[in-house]
Amino acid sequence: MGERRVHQGAQFEFITEPVDLPNGRRVDLDILLHPGAAAVVPFLEDGRVLMIRQYRYATGGELLEIPAGKLDPGEAPEACAIRELEEEAGYLAGRVEKLGAIWTSPGFTDEIIHLYAAYELERTTQRLEPDEIIRLVPMTLAKALAELSGPVVDGKTATALLLAAARRADHSEGCFPERSTRPG
Repeated sequence: MGERRVHQGAQFEFITEPVDLPNGRRVDLDILLHPGAAAVVPFLEDGRVLMIRQYRYATGGELLEIPAGKLDPGEAPEACAIRELEEEAGYLAGRVEKLGAIWTSPGFTDEIIHLYAAYELERTTQRLEPDEIIRLVPMTLAKALAELSGPVVDGKTATALLLAAARRADHSEGCFPERSTRPG
């Protein structure tokens, strides 16, 4: 017997699937199917990071996060990051750079979040979804990194901030070949 849909929600599908493991065992695994997502670390002109405080029902309160959201069908991750930055923070990105990607919870979901940094921001209008309650919180990158020592932090935000900080450190030392100029 193959995959069995357990539940189809408004945005996600939950399945139970028989799986042959590499050790020869056969087990039924529960998987939350997810279309993927993108998240973006927005850098303001003065070098500060534009964080958001967002109400998250599942956590029982607000989280300090970076703008992020689910990929629309057929949408490229970079386009999603740009769209979410505009919708949640009210900024257009003049330039984005890929930082990496993460599996969010590989024990039960196939969700991958693609991580970006955004620069050359231009103010526009927020377009929040009905379930989004968001406050903009600009802060230095150092302050944002210090916030990661809190009791429980958002994983995508922590990873993206650390990758962005590493990238900025490497840029300042000329460690990125794609950024260096070559003679002739």
